[in-house]
Amino acid sequence: MPYDVIIRDGLWFDGTGRPPLTRTLGIRDGVVADISAGALDETGCPDVIDAAGKWVIPGFIDVHTHYDAEVLLDPGLRESVRHGVTTVLLGMCSLSTVYADTEDAADLFSRVEAVPRQYVLGALTDHKTWTDPAGYVDAIDALPLGPNVASLLGHSDLRASVLGLDRATTRDVVPTDAELETMAQRLERALDAGMLGMSGMDAAIDKLDGDRFRSRALPSTFATWRERRRLIKVLRKRGRILQSAPNVAKIQEALNFFLESSGWFGRRRGVRMSLLVSADAKSSPGAVHILGPGVRLLNRILNSQVRFQHLPVPFELYSDGIDLPVFEEFGAGTAALHLRDQLERNTLLADPEYRRRFHRSFDRRKLGPALWHRDFHDATIVECPDATLIGKSFGQIADERGIHPLDAFLDVLVENGERRVRWTTIVANHRPKQLDKLAKEPSVHMGFSDAGAHLRNMAFYNYALRMLKRVRDADRAGRPFLTTEHAVHRLTAEVADWFGLDAGTLRRGDRADFVVIDPAALDDSVNEYHEATVPFYGDLSRMVNRNDATVVATGVNGQVVFRNGEFRDGYGATVRSGRYLRAGSDSASLRSPRLNSPSLRSPGAATV
Repeated sequence: MPYDVIIRDGLWFDGTGRPPLTRTLGIRDGVVADISAGALDETGCPDVIDAAGKWVIPGFIDVHTHYDAEVLLDPGLRESVRHGVTTVLLGMCSLSTVYADTEDAADLFSRVEAVPRQYVLGALTDHKTWTDPAGYVDAIDALPLGPNVASLLGHSDLRASVLGLDRATTRDVVPTDAELETMAQRLERALDAGMLGMSGMDAAIDKLDGDRFRSRALPSTFATWRERRRLIKVLRKRGRILQSAPNVAKIQEALNFFLESSGWFGRRRGVRMSLLVSADAKSSPGAVHILGPGVRLLNRILNSQVRFQHLPVPFELYSDGIDLPVFEEFGAGTAALHLRDQLERNTLLADPEYRRRFHRSFDRRKLGPALWHRDFHDATIVECPDATLIGKSFGQIADERGIHPLDAFLDVLVENGERRVRWTTIVANHRPKQLDKLAKEPSVHMGFSDAGAHLRNMAFYNYALRMLKRVRDADRAGRPFLTTEHAVHRLTAEVADWFGLDAGTLRRGDRADFVVIDPAALDDSVNEYHEATVPFYGDLSRMVNRNDATVVATGVNGQVVFRNGEFRDGYGATVRSGRYLRAGSDSASLRSPRLNSPSLRSPGAATV
C-alpha cells in the first residue's frame, strides 16, 4: 500500500532521548508505518518531504495554554501550530468552560488572561452547547481542530457551578458537606469524560471581570485545604493530575502540595502535580538556587510527585500603560485596573491620595515574594506620544525630573494617555547560566507559554524552538549543557508522560504528530516579537512570533498542515487534523517514565 506521507533522509529524534539517526519515515493512516535506514517506495505517495539536513522530531506539547475561548472561534490555533506544536492543553489555572454558565465563565476568564471580555462572552454565547463534561469533550472533538487538544477541569469553574459565583468568591463561605460531595461527583464526571485532571489557583493575584463581582479573587483561592484534599482524593483514586499555583504570599502552604502528592500515609499511590512556576526571578535572585534542590529533596523524603513548570526563555513582558497582571499584586494596582473607563483611570492615577496609597503598597511589597522586580530603572518605554521618551526607562525619567520612579511612571501615563504608553521589562530568566541550569533541572518540566492569553503582554508560542536554539548554540560554542536529544525529550515525551498523554514520541506505530525543523534557520528570528491582528477578536493587535523558515513542516495525525510558511487549504475550517485526546484507563493514565528516557537509559542502550 502507498504511504500518505514520506519524510525522507531526516535526522530523526524519536522523543525518548535516544541519539538521533538518519532515517526515512513512512506514514500511513495517521500512524508512523515504517522507519527505514534506506529509501522507501514513493510510488503513489502524494506528499514527500525532503528532510536531508533537517531534524524530524515529535510535535511539541504545550502543557499550559489558555485557548479555551479561542479554540471555539479559530480551532486551528495557528499561532502554536506554525511553531511545531501539535498538542495543547486547555483548562489551566482553575479556569475552564465546562460547568459554569457563559457569563460566569467570561467573568472568570477574561481579566485573568487579558482577553477582551466581549469576545470571550460572544464565543461562549454562540458556541457553548454543552452542559456537562461529556458534552464539552464531544463539542471540542467535533471542531475542525488543527492540533490535538486535551484539557483539565478548572477548580474555579467547578466551585462556581456548585456554590454560585457570588458565594464562591465570598470570604468565609465554606461549602456544606453536600456541596463538597457534589464537587467531587462533578470532578468524577469530568474524569469519566476523559479529562486529564483538575487545575487550581491558590494565588489571589488574579481577579474577576464583569460588573457583578468585578475585582474579586478567583473562586479557587477561597477554597480551604479540606476542600482541596477532598478533590485531590478523587484524582488520587483515578491516577490523574493536579495543576496549580501556590500562594507566593504564604510560601509555607506550598508544603501542602507535597504532602497531598505523597504516596505515603497509607495511600495506595501518589498524585502527580504540576505547579507554577520555576524561574530565575529578578525579584528573588537567590530562589533559583533553592527551589530545584528543595523540590527534589521533598519529593524523595515524602515520596511525592511534584514538578514546577518552567518557561525556558527570558520572561519578557510588555504593557500598555498599567494593563499588566503584575499590578494586581498591589491594592492600588487592582483599584486602577478595576476601572475600565480611560478618563476615570487617568483621573485616579493623578489623584494625590491614590498615589500615597500606591506608594505604601508598592514599598511594602518589596519586603516579600513578588512576581515583578518593581525596578522602574529596568522598564523601558517602546511606544509613546512623546517621542522624546522612547528608549528611556521610567527610572531614568525620574532621575531627570528629580522625583520618585513610581511618580515618574504615573506622570508619564497621565501626560500621554495611560494606554498609549507601551513599555517592556524582563522579569525572570535573564541570566543565561541559570537558564541553562533550569533547562536540565529534573524538578521542572517545560511549559508555561500561556499561549492564547495576555495577547498584548507576551509571546512565547515558539519557546520550544528557542530552547533548541540555545542547546544548539551552546554545543557549537563548546559549552554544552544539554544534548539535543535530551532537549527534544523534555519538550515532548517527558511532559506527555507527566500529564498522562498518549503523545510525544515518533516511533513505529505512534500517531504521526511531527515537526520538521531546519537547524540552519534556528537563528535570531526565533527571539523576535511581531504583531498580528486577530480577526475573531475585533482585529486586536497581539504579540506573536514569526520564524516560518525554521519550521519546514508540521504534521498532525499524519496530515501535513503547515509547510513552507503556509497552512493547508481549509485548515481550521473544513479540514480536521487534530482530535480531543481523552485520558486512558485509570491504570494507563498514571504512566511511568518511558524506559528510554535520558534519566533511565543505560549507557549502551540500543537504538531502533
